[in-house]
Amino acid sequence: MTELAALVARAGRLATPGARRILGIAGPPGAGKSRLAARLAAELPAAIVVGMDGFHLADAELRRRGLRDRKGAPETFDRAGFAALLARLRTETGVIYAPAFDRDLEDSIAAAVAVEPSVRLVLTEGNYLLHWPEVRRQLDEVWYLDPEPAQRRAALVARHVRHGKAADEAAAWTDGPDQRNAELVAADRELADLLVDWGEW
Repeated sequence: MTELAALVARAGRLATPGARRILGIAGPPGAGKSRLAARLAAELPAAIVVGMDGFHLADAELRRRGLRDRKGAPETFDRAGFAALLARLRTETGVIYAPAFDRDLEDSIAAAVAVEPSVRLVLTEGNYLLHWPEVRRQLDEVWYLDPEPAQRRAALVARHVRHGKAADEAAAWTDGPDQRNAELVAADRELADLLVDWGEW
């Protein structure tokens, strides 16, 4: 099991003076990506989390396009917008604003995260960091969270229930759309720079 201290040390080596670096944390739904990113940001000075989930298409747009029942699939994100933001984070020196995803609202909030010029390490987490070549090119390293499947499923069902789904609805979504997305994400795991075991960080 990978220890948090070892992950903090590895991420810290990226956050050296000079150009801003971007560390990606990939993995299937429910793998603990957001939790690990938050823990790393708390341990590292001049680090911030900018999640891919801020680029979810709004529910109204998903309904308009007939995609609401596939939310979380690759085509339900503003892929180009996410890649463009990562490019800005690498090259621009002023304050850059990024969106964030609110799980209670099930929608994104624009300009919710301010990335100040002092930030040396951006932690971005999401399902498709290894799947989209134009995104992968913007990342200095990508880690893949590789939890035990039953633990991941239990964590994902519990998260859906926490955010308002009934237990049977949560299980159906986990075993349906989430599982299809997880299989797509897992196909790219060997492209990662580091495989990280499941752990309580």
